[in-house]
Amino acid sequence: MNSKIIDGKKISLERKELLKEKVAKLKKKLTLAVVSVGDNPASRVYVGQKEKMAYEVGYNFKNLHFDTISTDDLIKEIKKLNDDDSVTGIIVQLPLPENLDKDRILNTVLPNKDVDGLTNINLLKLVKNESSLLPCTPKGVMTLIDSYNIDLIGKKVVIVGRSELVGLPLFHLLLHRNATVTLCHSKTKDLKSYTKDADILIVAVGKKGLISKDMVKDGSIIIDVGINRVDGKLYGDVDADAIDKSLLMTPVPGGVGPMTVISLMENVYETGTK
Repeated sequence: MNSKIIDGKKISLERKELLKEKVAKLKKKLTLAVVSVGDNPASRVYVGQKEKMAYEVGYNFKNLHFDTISTDDLIKEIKKLNDDDSVTGIIVQLPLPENLDKDRILNTVLPNKDVDGLTNINLLKLVKNESSLLPCTPKGVMTLIDSYNIDLIGKKVVIVGRSELVGLPLFHLLLHRNATVTLCHSKTKDLKSYTKDADILIVAVGKKGLISKDMVKDGSIIIDVGINRVDGKLYGDVDADAIDKSLLMTPVPGGVGPMTVISLMENVYETGTK
């Protein structure tokens, strides 16, 4: 394994073993419920990954899948899960079909069962640096940073991508750790001038090869959150040869992806043991 690689697969497996040991000591069985709507092939894969990992760590798993459903009826189904004491954590699998009111649906989930960390209440707590359930991908990124003892204090961190799922939560998490954080997006002019200045570059856009080798600083740390499937192969948002200039870099696949799933399982444990 290249010594420059941030090995998310290895870290996630280590954390899974630790979590299995903790789950085995519990007197009650924890249950993760995933609510999904429609026929999105990528979503099917992601739900399958969550189911597999849930059983591996020792949880029960429920998948409430609906081919079609109205916003109001889906909210009723989520409220049933809220009221079910046997259900520890609830996820609404995104994306939802466009005819559904995503914000109303997500905010129906009880904050203490919101293992995706996407309710307004949990996101506000994150912004205010209060204890909360963190969104899984940002949590996974922070775990990788800590696992590799990457010092954040005063470092110039540039995030490319301002999604509510990744970019915005990471902005606040890194700020709380005393990094100097810049958030770039599709309207940013001269993106290269920002990325070339980054001690730590985090890219979460979903566009293959958005960041080329000449756009990164020598000796920087690159965390590539992008997953782009092209002709059956997975690519990140950063060209793979950028590793030549970096101090450390996450691969795609095998970097941030595995950390997202284990972070979810850790959130289920957190909700189930409070």
